[in-house]
Amino acid sequence: MPAPSPTDLLMLFQRAQAQFTDRVDAVDPGAWDAEALPGWSVADIVAHLTSEQLWVPPLLGGEEPGAIAGRVPTGTEELLGGDPLSAWETAADEALTSWAGPGALERTVHLSGGPTPATDYLVEMTADLTVHAWDLARAVGGVTELDAELVAAAFRYAEERLGDDGVPGVIAAPVEVPPGSDLQTRLLARFGRRA
Repeated sequence: MPAPSPTDLLMLFQRAQAQFTDRVDAVDPGAWDAEALPGWSVADIVAHLTSEQLWVPPLLGGEEPGAIAGRVPTGTEELLGGDPLSAWETAADEALTSWAGPGALERTVHLSGGPTPATDYLVEMTADLTVHAWDLARAVGGVTELDAELVAAAFRYAEERLGDDGVPGVIAAPVEVPPGSDLQTRLLARFGRRA
């Protein structure tokens, strides 16, 4: 199977944003404090991804992480205010606009792990959005079936980039799945989730 083109990667990212937006929009007002992951509420997951989107414009603009850190809020309340959906959508729109800018996908960005091709960063963000869309939906009893193309892209990322122990402190180690499990179940297991 040929590797996706940069345009394909951008379209997948946009779909991952839209899928996550649908999950955020479906959260009932009383469900923001529900646990989505150990130690993380539904609001924390949305804040985490909102923060990730806010980092995109300055990173694609060539800034170093140390110069950005003080400008991007870190707390859930500070990031989401009283309107999590609007906060998420505003940040997501700004990120997408930056990714779609001239030459953005040909750049190198400076991440905490060092210089990284922008397309690799985009693939990582797409996978993160995809898996967290499931976390969010599962936490609130929403639609947990994910876009099949996004699942395939995230699984390819996991197989190529994640070690056998996940990423300590960031991504849990993989869990076992029964033989014959579907790709979404295998993807979630690769990220330490039990479907």
